[in-house]
Amino acid sequence: MSPLPLPPLLLLLLLLLLPTVSFSLSIPYPYNFSLHIDCGGLTNSTDVFNTTWISDRYYTGGATAVVSEPLLFVHQQEKTLRYFPISSGKKNCYSVKDVPPGKYFLRTFIAYDNYDGKSHPPSFDVAVEGTLVFSWRSPWPESISRYGAYSDLFVTISDSDADVCFYSIATDSPVIASLELIQVDTDAYTLGNGNGFSNSSILVNYGRISSGSVQWGPGFSNDTDRFGRSWQSDAKFLPRRGKIRAISAIRDVINVEKEPNFFPLKLYQTAAILVGGDGKSGDYLGYELPVDAKLDYLLWFHFAEIDVSVTKAGQRVFDIFVNDVNISRVDIFKSVGSFAAYDWSYVVKNLTNTMLSIKLVPVVGSPTICGVENYAIVPADLKTLPDQATAMRALKESLRVPDRMGWNGDPCAPTTWDAWEGVACHTLKDESALVVSQIDLGNRGLKGYISDQISLLSNLVSLNLSANSLGGGLPEGLGQKSLAKLDLSDNKFTGSIPDSLTSSNLQLVLLNDNQLDGRVPEELYSIGVHGGAIDLSGNKGLCGVPPLRECPLFWGKDGLSTGGKVAIGLSCLFVFCMLLLAIHMCIKRRRNDYDFGLPHELMSLAAKRNRYQRQKSLMALEMESQHAKGFIPTYSSN
Repeated sequence: MSPLPLPPLLLLLLLLLLPTVSFSLSIPYPYNFSLHIDCGGLTNSTDVFNTTWISDRYYTGGATAVVSEPLLFVHQQEKTLRYFPISSGKKNCYSVKDVPPGKYFLRTFIAYDNYDGKSHPPSFDVAVEGTLVFSWRSPWPESISRYGAYSDLFVTISDSDADVCFYSIATDSPVIASLELIQVDTDAYTLGNGNGFSNSSILVNYGRISSGSVQWGPGFSNDTDRFGRSWQSDAKFLPRRGKIRAISAIRDVINVEKEPNFFPLKLYQTAAILVGGDGKSGDYLGYELPVDAKLDYLLWFHFAEIDVSVTKAGQRVFDIFVNDVNISRVDIFKSVGSFAAYDWSYVVKNLTNTMLSIKLVPVVGSPTICGVENYAIVPADLKTLPDQATAMRALKESLRVPDRMGWNGDPCAPTTWDAWEGVACHTLKDESALVVSQIDLGNRGLKGYISDQISLLSNLVSLNLSANSLGGGLPEGLGQKSLAKLDLSDNKFTGSIPDSLTSSNLQLVLLNDNQLDGRVPEELYSIGVHGGAIDLSGNKGLCGVPPLRECPLFWGKDGLSTGGKVAIGLSCLFVFCMLLLAIHMCIKRRRNDYDFGLPHELMSLAAKRNRYQRQKSLMALEMESQHAKGFIPTYSSN
């Protein structure tokens, strides 16, 4: 993947603000999302411009600090810092959740002020939404190192998560003092002809100039800008060619504060004008802006005819040259009349040097301008497929990846940075997104388990989690068709080997020294047959073909096979039936030991039989008694 062109720090410094800047915001209806984070701050606070700053939150790691000379900084949010030591990983982020999708103005304040006593401002990169936007390299200019600097950009957020990430260069610790995020109009800085700001690019501020004025805007004055933009004086950007003077409007200018860009009234109340320009002397009104020649730039020109001496078209006409190329002829009065805002934009491409030249050359009268904005058009970098990013975040939690590995933000983006530690990515063939191709976390002290979400990594070729203390079962989704190498050896995995592994294109399978059990799928052995390698040793519960032990009768992949379970079930049923039969026999036998009531007729017969037997017994006794006395009774026949 080729590196993305990066705005050098020295070029960016000219557009950064001194630490006396604070941020004030008037939110344009209907956009009501704004966030102001005092990085390193412990409590909420409100500055002199009534902006509420919340205490530090949404960060992934790091520690807090205070600048060494707090009195040099006017506002509380500039005095506290969050820094990210290498022990927190190479990559750390502020990740704001539940952000309404849309376009945003993002602003950071970076300060060092020797807070760590090392007299070494750090080198680091800053990425927004997975795209590299700022680069800080040591040594910083002395004024920036001591007083800090602001920088800003416009970015589209589409996934409800705003990520601002910091990447350490060497072992330096990235640092930030404040972070602001303000929602703006969706169509801001977008041109109908396809130039300008689209959702696939980020606009990085390389100069926002108010002509004929001092620095103003939120944080500098009570003048408001609905997007939170601050405007610099043009004094530092004027070339020494021609005499320039400032003029001010005697009445309000119309056609301001219009959607989608909401350019403020204050911008058109002053202007710079060339004195004595006639088009023949070679004098011109112009600016020289430092740029990165590898990028394209969006220029916005702001005009208003606030000179009361100009009363008709044709009195003031001038040409605009950008890098000595005539791009337009302007007659403000002819276009909009007097005391009316007139804005015009142009995209500069194919630069050959690091200085962008703007010249307003007179044709009739003297040229004038109210302001100009210069934005680098940074193409949005590719991001990890959403499903795969979700899977990687799930693995981060389930594997208990330590903070020192820096698994924060997008797993693969920006492409100019290394992916997450132990992770390799590549671009899809259609170049639409990044995908995870390799995870190598062997011997990292991991103690969790493998999340089921790993099935979403459909481009995973190699997975190495060996020599850790991972447990639990192997998820069914582990056998992606793309998977060629799998090393889960020397862990504590339990359960059976999932059938899904047999459907992949595995060439290497190392599952040895775990606690797996059950029958090994026969198809898995084909890996060795086709020239691959497989090691299942050290799993006492596994069975199958040699060298594994033979599986017992009715033994399947997950233990007992279906037939074995049916046989055991039938055996249990037979024993149960026999037990019921035995119980029945016992109960019947016990019943025979007791008298039970009989029907009435049987009872009558029994009573008659009993009386007959008693009478017979009495007669026998009487005969025996008489025989003993020698008396033999005589019975008559009648």
